[in-house]
Amino acid sequence: MGALERHFEPATLFKWGFNLSPMFRRTTAPITEVTPDLHRVHVELPISWKNRNYVGSIFGGSLFSAVDPIPMVQLLRILGDDYVVWDKEARIQFRRPAYQDVVANFIYSEDELSAIRAQVAEQGEILWEKVTDLTGRDGKTVYSTVTKTLYVATKDHYRAKLAMRRERAQP
Repeated sequence: MGALERHFEPATLFKWGFNLSPMFRRTTAPITEVTPDLHRVHVELPISWKNRNYVGSIFGGSLFSAVDPIPMVQLLRILGDDYVVWDKEARIQFRRPAYQDVVANFIYSEDELSAIRAQVAEQGEILWEKVTDLTGRDGKTVYSTVTKTLYVATKDHYRAKLAMRRERAQP
């Protein structure tokens, strides 16, 4: 991404990188807004023939895939090159059928980012839960809640951990 970063803002690359990616395009849920600091990402999932299930509501897999990659990549881009971020676990709770368009807002506050950085600095690695609701456009009706557990570590800690694993694996 080095060459692109010289010509485009991070928010622009984030938005269009996802929206032009074939695997994310298949979710039918484009990213419509990214703040310049990447702290807020807005996704819209319109109901259509491409994502309706047997009973006419949005297919659960579409609800999940529309939000799946965002929290991890968003946090990785915010924290920068000194950190490693991986998805460890994901859960989705279906609250009610979505017979209309849904939206999701992914928000990392300064307090949350400070807590992540402080805990990682103290422990080397942490597991962090990020919860995102998929709501109606009014933001009031919650159709599903996705909880992502993210592994966050400093690159130095992560490399040392991998080196120890390799040493133990050798006969």
